[in-house]
Amino acid sequence: MNFSVKPVLTGELTVLRPFTEDDAAGIAEIIDDPEVIRFTFDSSTELTLERLRSWYGSRSAQTDRLDLAVTDRSTGELLGEVVLYEWDAESRSCTFRTLIGPRGRGRGIGTEATRLIVGYGIEQLGLHRIQLEAYADNHRALRVYEKVGFVVEGVRREVQVRDGEWADEVLMAVLDHEWAIHRGHPNVGPVSSTVR
Repeated sequence: MNFSVKPVLTGELTVLRPFTEDDAAGIAEIIDDPEVIRFTFDSSTELTLERLRSWYGSRSAQTDRLDLAVTDRSTGELLGEVVLYEWDAESRSCTFRTLIGPRGRGRGIGTEATRLIVGYGIEQLGLHRIQLEAYADNHRALRVYEKVGFVVEGVRREVQVRDGEWADEVLMAVLDHEWAIHRGHPNVGPVSSTVR
């Protein structure tokens, strides 16, 4: 399996689509947000518009990862990205990451985008495991991941100094047989037919 097929995944709120070079300016604006910088990039990373244009313009040609633009379904506005990468054929696993800019937050966009790409990875690509790492103080992201069915597997303590403080990293994953039961809605179980 490879990630050469770049799908368009449509939800109620968002459409995930392949990136183009033209998305560089929108991404540049999104990654200029202090929260995105804080939780996504090393402070020394220099991301020029030319580098972004080159990076996002080449995403559709990559066969070892799947990068999709997160857009607003009603307006087409670019709101962020979702990525499946670090594919391991033997264990049928990969790593997930996402980045949602300020105009996509607090609207359910990140949750739906995560459900769409994780569902695609497990149901269409046959992945057994999708894992992620997130800073322990990135409460918004951790809530989204839990809502979608990722389970905390551990914490790597004090992995990096950020803003002069040691930061912990939370390790989470979702497995195909878990997804088969909840399909991204782990807290919505079957309704009991008996009242006690």
